[in-house]
Parts: sequence; C-alpha cells; structure tokens
Amino acid sequence: MAERKSVLLRLDPAVHDALTRWAADELRSTNAQIEFLLRRALTEAGRLPTGTADQPKRGRPRKDTAT
Repeated sequence: MAERKSVLLRLDPAVHDALTRWAADELRSTNAQIEFLLRRALTEAGRLPTGTADQPKRGRPRKDTAT
C-alpha cells in the first residue's frame, strides 16, 4: 500500500461540527469522511488520477450470515 500523506487542515468550527455529524451518520471518522468527499469531488471533476488506490476499508469485517 502506498504511503499515506498527512495534511493540516484549518476549518471553520461550524464546518467541522457539520462534517463530524455527517461522518457519524455514515459511520465514518471525520478524516475518512473528508477523504471520501474529496475523492468524490475529484471523480466528478474528472481529476482523480488513474491508478489511484481505493479508499481503505475501515472497521470490522461483516459477520458471515451463511450458517
């Protein structure tokens, strides 16, 4: 897996709060929500580079329901 980059991001507190609530609704961390939104915006703008790795899967794997 490619090395992940760290970025300092300054946000208006109200924007941060809204992102945090949205992330919680989607069961994502705030960081994962920001990356999700940036990737979606890049894709819609046709600017996501080809060969870009998929966003890492987060959380526990789903339980196998077939028993």
